[in-house]
Amino acid sequence: MAEGSNYDYLFKVVLIGDSGVGKSNLLSRFTRNEFNLESKSTIGVEFATRSINVDGKTVKAQIWDTAGQERYRAITSAYYRGAVGALLVYDIAKHATYVNVTRWLKELRDHADSNIVIMLVGNKSDLKHLRAVPTDEAKAFSGAQLFILRSLPSADQKRQWRMDCHS
Repeated sequence: MAEGSNYDYLFKVVLIGDSGVGKSNLLSRFTRNEFNLESKSTIGVEFATRSINVDGKTVKAQIWDTAGQERYRAITSAYYRGAVGALLVYDIAKHATYVNVTRWLKELRDHADSNIVIMLVGNKSDLKHLRAVPTDEAKAFSGAQLFILRSLPSADQKRQWRMDCHS
């Protein structure tokens, strides 16, 4: 472990995507095991941490939840710097949030480190009966990037998400 700390590695990860796609619930489910159907839009940036054990090492994840609204864009892009990972989130039931992934990806490429690992997350998979974005289309778009479909109302789904991210 690093001297004076209770972890071996510290990783900064950012959540980006349109307002309302579920970034804040991803953050609260992963860090506090909470899910809120009444969550409100993030203003500016919020972050939380969680330590997990991976192969006998303690990894402290700093997860930054960025506002999805256009008016906060200048503020939030500064938080991409230093991130080793990004979860690019869209709502599978709202096609416009998927279309905007291209713009979010460009912004990330413009402001983040060039070696950042990006995962495309199709969120709210419990709404598959309302699916507006075909899974095959999203997988094709993600290409070399990682891709995952997720819904986080239950803790069991959180455990599966964590296992998927480690795979």
